[in-house]
Amino acid sequence: MNSNIAIIIPAYNESENIKDLLKKIRQNIKSQIIVVDDSNNNLTKNILKKIKTNIVYIKRNKKLGRGSAVLEGLKYALKKKNFEIFVEMDADLSHPPYELRRNIKFFNNKNLDLLIGSRYLERSQIVNWPISRRIFSKLANFLARFLLKVPCSDYTNGYRIYSRGAANKIVEKCGKIGDGFIILSEILVVLYKSNFKIGEINTKFVNRSRGESSANLRLIIASLIGLIKIYLKRNSIKC
Repeated sequence: MNSNIAIIIPAYNESENIKDLLKKIRQNIKSQIIVVDDSNNNLTKNILKKIKTNIVYIKRNKKLGRGSAVLEGLKYALKKKNFEIFVEMDADLSHPPYELRRNIKFFNNKNLDLLIGSRYLERSQIVNWPISRRIFSKLANFLARFLLKVPCSDYTNGYRIYSRGAANKIVEKCGKIGDGFIILSEILVVLYKSNFKIGEINTKFVNRSRGESSANLRLIIASLIGLIKIYLKRNSIKC
């Protein structure tokens, strides 16, 4: 597989997982890996210093959110002319690197602009997720489908592949309504309204076994408010 692939990984205190993740990515595809780190320590930075090949490390001064980290990574990657495929995935090993080769092949064969690894297709699996998180995710996706009317099953999983055109559109138009997971839904609306081709593929989502999730009640409430904001502004989103 060619090396026109940039993988953006937002990280927040993921020193326990980052080394294993990068190793598994390299076992599956050749790519440029961009880690955008909002950690409140230098543990991830110190680990990455020892892994120099094809790693771009962007350290931010404070926790600015997953969504803005992805946007920052996309902006960096778009400055490089050789990248045509842009992947975003979490640093906690919840998004299996062994699916990357299959997903990129599917993305190319279907000539897509956005491919979502969906947790809610028939052959998908969710492993070791607490009941509370399952319930919230189901409710959030139900609300998103009801309000935003984009035909997909998973609005909130951040295992995605973008074309260069889609990445440019995201950087230009997204990040104006909210942050965190709400940017994932905003991206869907913007790309759908701009007539980009969107597809989904089954995935195995595995809840983290090390480290702590950054999701909390405050983020959940902010995400729900963000969905309502997108709904109220969806007709005025200029694409």
